[in-house]
Amino acid sequence: MKILIGVDGSDYSRAAVQFVRKLTWPAGTKAIVLSAVQPVAVAYSEYYVAAIDEGLLAEERKAHEETVSMTEHDLREVGLDTDARVLDGDPSQTIVRIAKSEKVDLVIVGSHGRTGLAKLVMGSVASHVVSHLPCSVLVVRNPD
Repeated sequence: MKILIGVDGSDYSRAAVQFVRKLTWPAGTKAIVLSAVQPVAVAYSEYYVAAIDEGLLAEERKAHEETVSMTEHDLREVGLDTDARVLDGDPSQTIVRIAKSEKVDLVIVGSHGRTGLAKLVMGSVASHVVSHLPCSVLVVRNPD
């Protein structure tokens, strides 16, 4: 079995990882731990041009790499074979793209549980993933 776990360092993705740790997986299950770094655009008012702040991007990438490394360690402790990846791009689109290209059997993501205007404005990675993948998707809610 091949699973993909989307992580971002939030309490919600940590809840998803803890859920995965509690389950019994078939022998040989491979877990792809994926985090996507969304480029931070900074607008320069003098020129009205958006640019990528490379310093912020580097800090963001480092934080995602630490999250993926810790998650990988947690999953290996319970016997899962892991493959860690930090990629640039929109998290929802990146999860869908990698899940399809790797032909995963199950995608696991945490949910912030936003509704209404907050969901409309902030978007929903879980909602996008559920509606754009042919495989099963497990959305884990933070028990708090």
